[in-house]
Amino acid sequence: MNTINPDIFSFLNELKNNNNREWFNSSKSRFELLRESIKDFSYSIKNKIAEFDDVDKVKIFRIYRDVRFSKDKTPYKRNFGISFHRKKPDLRGGYYIHIEENKTFIACGFWNPNKDDLFRIRKEFQIDSLEFRKIINAEKFKKVWGSLKGEELVTSPMGFSKDDPNIDLIRKKMYLFSINYSNKEVLDSTFANKIVSSFREIYPFFDYMSNVLTTDLNGESILK
Repeated sequence: MNTINPDIFSFLNELKNNNNREWFNSSKSRFELLRESIKDFSYSIKNKIAEFDDVDKVKIFRIYRDVRFSKDKTPYKRNFGISFHRKKPDLRGGYYIHIEENKTFIACGFWNPNKDDLFRIRKEFQIDSLEFRKIINAEKFKKVWGSLKGEELVTSPMGFSKDDPNIDLIRKKMYLFSINYSNKEVLDSTFANKIVSSFREIYPFFDYMSNVLTTDLNGESILK
Protein backbone atom coordinates (compact mmCIF):
# COMPACT_ATOMS: atom_id res chain seq x y z
CA MET A 1 0.00 0.00 0.00
CA ASN A 2 1.22 3.51 -0.81
CA THR A 3 2.05 5.93 1.98
CA ILE A 4 1.60 9.68 2.36
CA ASN A 5 4.56 11.87 1.42
CA PRO A 6 5.97 13.07 4.79
CA ASP A 7 6.38 16.61 3.38
CA ILE A 8 2.62 17.05 3.19
CA PHE A 9 2.05 18.68 6.58
CA SER A 10 5.06 20.96 6.24
CA PHE A 11 3.71 22.11 2.90
CA LEU A 12 0.17 22.66 4.20
CA ASN A 13 1.47 24.53 7.24
CA GLU A 14 3.57 26.81 5.04
CA LEU A 15 0.60 27.31 2.73
CA LYS A 16 -1.55 28.32 5.69
CA ASN A 17 0.95 31.09 6.47
CA ASN A 18 1.56 32.04 2.84
CA ASN A 19 -1.81 31.62 1.17
CA ASN A 20 -1.08 33.70 -1.91
CA ARG A 21 -0.31 33.08 -5.57
CA GLU A 22 3.29 34.25 -5.37
CA TRP A 23 4.26 31.69 -2.73
CA PHE A 24 2.22 28.93 -4.34
CA ASN A 25 3.72 29.49 -7.78
CA SER A 26 7.22 29.38 -6.31
CA SER A 27 6.29 26.07 -4.62
CA LYS A 28 4.43 24.59 -7.60
CA SER A 29 6.87 21.76 -8.27
CA ARG A 30 6.69 20.73 -4.61
CA PHE A 31 2.89 20.78 -4.75
CA GLU A 32 2.86 18.64 -7.89
CA LEU A 33 5.00 16.01 -6.20
CA LEU A 34 2.58 15.92 -3.28
CA ARG A 35 -0.41 15.74 -5.59
CA GLU A 36 1.12 12.75 -7.40
CA SER A 37 1.72 11.10 -4.02
CA ILE A 38 -1.93 11.69 -3.09
CA LYS A 39 -3.05 10.29 -6.45
CA ASP A 40 -0.99 7.11 -5.99
CA PHE A 41 -2.26 6.78 -2.43
CA SER A 42 -5.87 7.22 -3.59
CA TYR A 43 -5.70 4.54 -6.23
CA SER A 44 -4.02 2.08 -3.89
CA ILE A 45 -7.02 2.63 -1.56
CA LYS A 46 -9.47 2.19 -4.47
CA ASN A 47 -7.84 -1.10 -5.46
CA LYS A 48 -8.27 -2.46 -1.95
CA ILE A 49 -11.88 -1.25 -1.70
CA ALA A 50 -12.52 -3.24 -4.89
CA GLU A 51 -12.10 -6.41 -2.83
CA PHE A 52 -15.43 -5.75 -1.09
CA ASP A 53 -17.20 -2.88 -2.89
CA ASP A 54 -17.67 -1.37 -6.35
CA VAL A 55 -16.16 2.10 -6.62
CA ASP A 56 -16.34 3.48 -10.14
CA LYS A 57 -14.78 6.90 -9.60
CA VAL A 58 -12.04 8.53 -7.55
CA LYS A 59 -12.05 12.31 -7.28
CA ILE A 60 -9.12 14.32 -5.93
CA PHE A 61 -10.46 17.77 -5.17
CA ARG A 62 -8.74 20.82 -6.61
CA ILE A 63 -6.66 22.87 -4.21
CA TYR A 64 -8.00 26.07 -5.72
CA ARG A 65 -10.83 27.65 -3.75
CA ASP A 66 -13.99 29.10 -5.28
CA VAL A 67 -13.92 32.53 -3.67
CA ARG A 68 -16.79 34.11 -5.61
CA PHE A 69 -19.31 33.88 -2.77
CA SER A 70 -16.93 33.68 0.19
CA LYS A 71 -15.72 36.36 2.58
CA ASP A 72 -12.44 34.42 2.77
CA LYS A 73 -10.59 35.38 -0.41
CA THR A 74 -7.50 33.23 0.15
CA PRO A 75 -6.99 31.34 -3.11
CA TYR A 76 -5.99 27.88 -1.87
CA LYS A 77 -7.48 25.19 0.32
CA ARG A 78 -5.39 24.05 3.27
CA ASN A 79 -6.13 20.37 2.79
CA PHE A 80 -6.26 17.54 0.28
CA GLY A 81 -9.65 15.91 -0.23
CA ILE A 82 -10.39 12.58 -1.90
CA SER A 83 -13.78 11.03 -2.58
CA PHE A 84 -14.63 7.52 -3.75
CA HIS A 85 -17.97 7.16 -5.54
CA ARG A 86 -19.86 3.89 -5.26
CA LYS A 87 -21.35 2.67 -8.53
CA LYS A 88 -24.85 4.04 -9.05
CA PRO A 89 -27.74 3.54 -9.36
CA ASP A 90 -27.77 0.36 -7.28
CA LEU A 91 -25.07 1.41 -4.80
CA ARG A 92 -25.42 4.59 -2.76
CA GLY A 93 -23.20 6.58 -0.43
CA GLY A 94 -19.51 7.29 -0.64
CA TYR A 95 -16.12 7.28 1.06
CA TYR A 96 -14.07 10.41 1.78
CA ILE A 97 -10.53 11.13 2.98
CA HIS A 98 -9.61 14.60 4.25
CA ILE A 99 -5.92 15.31 4.89
CA GLU A 100 -5.15 18.49 6.81
CA GLU A 101 -2.60 19.38 9.44
CA ASN A 102 -3.98 18.20 12.82
CA LYS A 103 -7.45 17.81 11.27
CA THR A 104 -7.24 14.66 9.15
CA PHE A 105 -10.32 12.46 9.07
CA ILE A 106 -12.11 9.87 6.98
CA ALA A 107 -15.87 9.84 6.54
CA CYS A 108 -18.58 7.68 5.03
CA GLY A 109 -22.26 8.11 4.41
CA PHE A 110 -24.69 10.64 3.03
CA TRP A 111 -23.73 14.31 3.15
CA ASN A 112 -26.58 16.62 2.12
CA PRO A 113 -28.71 13.97 0.35
CA ASN A 114 -31.21 15.37 -2.16
CA LYS A 115 -34.73 16.02 -0.87
CA ASP A 116 -36.23 12.87 -2.45
CA ASP A 117 -33.60 10.59 -0.94
CA LEU A 118 -33.87 12.31 2.44
CA PHE A 119 -37.65 11.95 2.44
CA ARG A 120 -37.38 8.25 1.51
CA ILE A 121 -34.91 7.61 4.34
CA ARG A 122 -37.12 9.41 6.84
CA LYS A 123 -40.19 7.47 5.75
CA GLU A 124 -38.27 4.23 6.25
CA PHE A 125 -37.37 5.21 9.79
CA GLN A 126 -40.96 6.25 10.42
CA ILE A 127 -42.03 2.71 9.60
CA ASP A 128 -39.20 0.83 11.34
CA SER A 129 -35.65 1.59 12.46
CA LEU A 130 -34.86 -1.68 14.20
CA GLU A 131 -32.57 -3.10 11.50
CA PHE A 132 -30.74 0.21 11.08
CA ARG A 133 -30.14 0.58 14.80
CA LYS A 134 -28.93 -3.00 15.03
CA ILE A 135 -26.32 -2.27 12.33
CA ILE A 136 -24.97 0.98 13.74
CA ASN A 137 -25.00 -0.24 17.34
CA ALA A 138 -23.23 -3.53 16.65
CA GLU A 139 -20.22 -3.76 18.96
CA LYS A 140 -17.55 -4.01 16.26
CA PHE A 141 -19.15 -1.34 14.08
CA LYS A 142 -19.43 1.08 16.98
CA LYS A 143 -15.88 0.41 18.10
CA VAL A 144 -14.59 1.45 14.67
CA TRP A 145 -16.97 4.26 13.70
CA GLY A 146 -18.51 5.51 16.91
CA SER A 147 -21.88 7.26 16.75
CA LEU A 148 -23.93 8.54 13.83
CA LYS A 149 -23.13 12.17 12.98
CA GLY A 150 -24.59 14.88 10.78
CA GLU A 151 -26.58 18.09 10.98
CA GLU A 152 -30.15 17.81 12.17
CA LEU A 153 -33.28 19.87 12.62
CA VAL A 154 -34.15 21.27 16.04
CA THR A 155 -37.66 19.87 15.70
CA SER A 156 -39.44 17.45 13.35
CA PRO A 157 -39.45 17.90 9.56
CA MET A 158 -42.73 18.79 7.88
CA GLY A 159 -45.10 15.82 7.73
CA PHE A 160 -43.47 13.97 10.65
CA SER A 161 -44.51 14.00 14.28
CA LYS A 162 -42.11 15.30 16.92
CA ASP A 163 -43.40 12.45 19.09
CA ASP A 164 -42.37 9.76 16.64
CA PRO A 165 -40.26 7.16 18.52
CA ASN A 166 -37.66 7.43 15.75
CA ILE A 167 -37.53 11.23 15.65
CA ASP A 168 -33.82 11.17 16.60
CA LEU A 169 -33.14 9.62 13.18
CA ILE A 170 -35.90 11.38 11.25
CA ARG A 171 -34.76 14.89 12.14
CA LYS A 172 -31.28 14.31 10.72
CA LYS A 173 -30.36 16.06 7.49
CA MET A 174 -27.21 13.97 7.00
CA TYR A 175 -26.20 10.42 7.90
CA LEU A 176 -22.46 10.31 8.45
CA PHE A 177 -19.73 8.47 10.29
CA SER A 178 -16.18 9.76 10.69
CA ILE A 179 -12.82 8.93 12.29
CA ASN A 180 -10.12 11.47 13.18
CA TYR A 181 -6.38 10.87 12.87
CA SER A 182 -3.27 12.60 14.20
CA ASN A 183 -0.45 13.72 11.90
CA LYS A 184 1.66 10.88 13.26
CA GLU A 185 -0.99 8.29 12.36
CA VAL A 186 -1.34 9.71 8.85
CA LEU A 187 2.38 9.34 8.16
CA ASP A 188 2.57 5.83 9.62
CA SER A 189 3.07 2.99 7.18
CA THR A 190 -0.16 1.33 8.40
CA PHE A 191 -2.41 4.33 7.63
CA ALA A 192 -3.74 3.04 4.29
CA ASN A 193 -4.53 -0.37 5.77
CA LYS A 194 -6.37 1.27 8.67
CA ILE A 195 -8.50 3.27 6.24
CA VAL A 196 -9.40 0.23 4.16
CA SER A 197 -10.21 -1.82 7.25
CA SER A 198 -12.55 0.93 8.48
CA PHE A 199 -14.18 1.31 5.08
CA ARG A 200 -14.80 -2.43 5.02
CA GLU A 201 -16.59 -2.19 8.36
CA ILE A 202 -19.04 0.44 7.04
CA TYR A 203 -20.42 -1.92 4.39
CA PRO A 204 -23.52 -3.13 6.32
CA PHE A 205 -24.61 0.51 6.72
CA PHE A 206 -24.17 1.15 3.00
CA ASP A 207 -25.96 -2.08 2.13
CA TYR A 208 -28.97 -1.08 4.22
CA MET A 209 -29.15 2.49 2.92
CA SER A 210 -28.71 1.41 -0.69
CA ASN A 211 -31.56 -1.04 -0.32
CA VAL A 212 -33.79 1.71 1.09
CA LEU A 213 -32.92 4.18 -1.65
CA THR A 214 -33.49 1.72 -4.49
CA THR A 215 -36.91 0.47 -3.35
CA ASP A 216 -40.29 1.97 -2.59
CA LEU A 217 -42.07 1.66 0.75
CA ASN A 218 -43.43 -1.75 -0.31
CA GLY A 219 -39.92 -3.03 -0.86
CA GLU A 220 -40.27 -3.07 -4.66
CA SER A 221 -37.29 -2.00 -6.74
CA ILE A 222 -37.51 1.44 -8.34
CA LEU A 223 -34.56 0.76 -10.65
CA LYS A 224 -35.34 0.34 -14.32
